[in-house]
Amino acid sequence: MVGVLSNKISREEIKPGDHIYSWRHFHLYAHHGIYAGDGKVIHFTRGAGQEIGTGTFLDRIIFSSSPSHPKDSPCPQCGDQSMLDGVISSCLECFLFGGDLYIFQYSASPFLFLAKARGGTCTLAPSDPTEDVLHRADFLLKNGFGAYQIFKNNCEDFAIYCKTGLLVFTSISLGRSGQAASFLAATSAIVSSPLRFLTTSFPGLAAVGCGVYCVSRFVSDIGVRRDVTKVPVERLVARPGVDVSEAAPEMGKKDCDVTKVPVERLVARPGVDVSEAAPEMGKKD
Repeated sequence: MVGVLSNKISREEIKPGDHIYSWRHFHLYAHHGIYAGDGKVIHFTRGAGQEIGTGTFLDRIIFSSSPSHPKDSPCPQCGDQSMLDGVISSCLECFLFGGDLYIFQYSASPFLFLAKARGGTCTLAPSDPTEDVLHRADFLLKNGFGAYQIFKNNCEDFAIYCKTGLLVFTSISLGRSGQAASFLAATSAIVSSPLRFLTTSFPGLAAVGCGVYCVSRFVSDIGVRRDVTKVPVERLVARPGVDVSEAAPEMGKKDCDVTKVPVERLVARPGVDVSEAAPEMGKKD
């Protein structure tokens, strides 16, 4: 049963459009995807040995998420997908890769979100209807989701976009992934918080570190952030060769219909209605 302690579910409970994940390598990280029905999962990955881009065996040990079978006995449904990258479709067995099945929660309460100390399991953002989720996943399966980037455009980012249609439109180094946010929040709690100098006791340091970690995770969640915009999937892939993380800022600007106008300029033209003058001022700004 899904709750505070675990998001683990049985295979009979999953439905088309669900955002599912499975832990890899002793819970070091989780691989995410969208369940498409009929035992198929659409997910975003890079081939073995390419996940973090070092080109060494460390890539496969730490962050490999491509389905892998012995070369002499590939999956009868999927074949050999070990070197595939991008958005792919796999059977549920290949996606789980021997791990357990978990469901990612949407519209989580702030209490539940903070109670789950590990990121990449839930978000405060609501999910869109199932038909929209499946449409995005299928469209991206055919058209791609840009280049894989571990902190800005990974498998969790893909699944969250399919579920919400939301993209980050600022050029910061963090995408929508809760796992990436947790990693950076933990780093911040350990080495970056000036509040650690307020106390020297171990309980005090632990409390300060926990507080910084929780706040960092909370403000980084896609359901709280203000630097996100909903982008139709057709627009997302309308520009071949443009990375999702690079295209999103421009799309965000195009979708924005507000502008900051100095009050002196606003009243500088007597007799002109504010609602009529604002569009012109916006163009000048």
